[in-house]
Amino acid sequence: MLDIKFIRSNPDIVQKAIDLKRKAVKQDIGAILALDAEVQTLNKQWEDLNSQKNRNASWGQGIEAWRAIKEQLQWVQSQLDKVRGILTEKLLKLPNIPSEDTPIWESEKENTVLRKVWEIPTFNFTPLPHEEIWKRLWIIDTETASMVAGSRFNYLKWDGALLEFALTNYAMSVLTNSEILKQIANEAGLDQISTKPFVPVIPPNFIRPEVFQKMARLDPKDDRYYLPDDDLYLIGSAEHTLGSLHMNNTFNTDELPVRYIWYSSCFRREAGTAGKDTRWILRQHQFNKVEMVTFSDPEKSRMEHDFMVAIQEYLMKSLWLPYQVVLLCTGDMGIPNIRHVDIETWLPGQDSYRETHSADFNGDYQSRRLNTKFKSKDWKKWFVHMNDATTFALGRMIIAVLENYQQQDGTVKVPWVLQKFMWKETISRL
Repeated sequence: MLDIKFIRSNPDIVQKAIDLKRKAVKQDIGAILALDAEVQTLNKQWEDLNSQKNRNASWGQGIEAWRAIKEQLQWVQSQLDKVRGILTEKLLKLPNIPSEDTPIWESEKENTVLRKVWEIPTFNFTPLPHEEIWKRLWIIDTETASMVAGSRFNYLKWDGALLEFALTNYAMSVLTNSEILKQIANEAGLDQISTKPFVPVIPPNFIRPEVFQKMARLDPKDDRYYLPDDDLYLIGSAEHTLGSLHMNNTFNTDELPVRYIWYSSCFRREAGTAGKDTRWILRQHQFNKVEMVTFSDPEKSRMEHDFMVAIQEYLMKSLWLPYQVVLLCTGDMGIPNIRHVDIETWLPGQDSYRETHSADFNGDYQSRRLNTKFKSKDWKKWFVHMNDATTFALGRMIIAVLENYQQQDGTVKVPWVLQKFMWKETISRL
């Protein structure tokens, strides 16, 4: 949520952000400022009446006069609550302000490729798409899953399951190691960044609607799984319950940054994607992710964003997977984002780059809603800045490994950094 003081001083900037972010609910800044002015007027009336009531009580004025003032106070309070509620509802729908380097365009077709890493691999045979590879290896079963749970679910088994846990354990081994993080920071030219390790967490997979709203991730609701009897949603990504971990908390400044690496299942209806990627496991209703979330000092939050992208690239380079780093344009980025970077990995079986990672720099947009603050050395309280980023979207990373490391004999080589976690060098049919 944006600071109302910022909106008062910069209405044109806020209106421009609404216009640029095509996913945003259209709002009239003039109407929001009018509501804000009404709140200020009613608040002043309430304060004046309350002071008058207190003076009358101390001066021993008549009970009737005191009751009349009390009734006026109750009426003003009811109006104030009503107008504040309307104002808050509108403020919650306002998008964050994009960074200056975010491209101003309308759709994903106009995102900017910042860099490409590693050459696209060549094969002396026609590379297969991943669904053909897994069928030969017996490691993923979508047919049985569709009978048990419906379409877009799968059983991951044998070396497929081991590969997922190998990716997870590898990510954990990197992000909990301060020496490796120092190496990543130095190579990225981020000498001033803290190399404090990430704390591993396994979160709840359920979230209350009001907390989901505070994370600014509840919409689109038709993409969420809702349990009405419990008034709970299943999370759509790991950061939904990780970012809210410190709701209503205040850090000391020397505690920052606070970093977490998170493993969880995620659930999405994939509404609006009917017929898209149905042959693949790119778009599943249930999938697992390893995610990063950090809480940091506002002065270092952009550096924290760059550091998380550097971590993503370190992992991809160590897997020797070709990828490109993409800066999303205003029309494709999320509502809470100041800046949004994706990593797209080359998939030979599809002859294209596909998104496997994202990194969201959100500033204080979420922490203001969550009331997550830090206490500076002068004892003033400020809202922390929040970042989240994919470490591994595990289903998509399995696709990337299967397609890029496939061999002509039908086997798949295990990337070197994963071999110690899988206890083998090759995935083959058992």
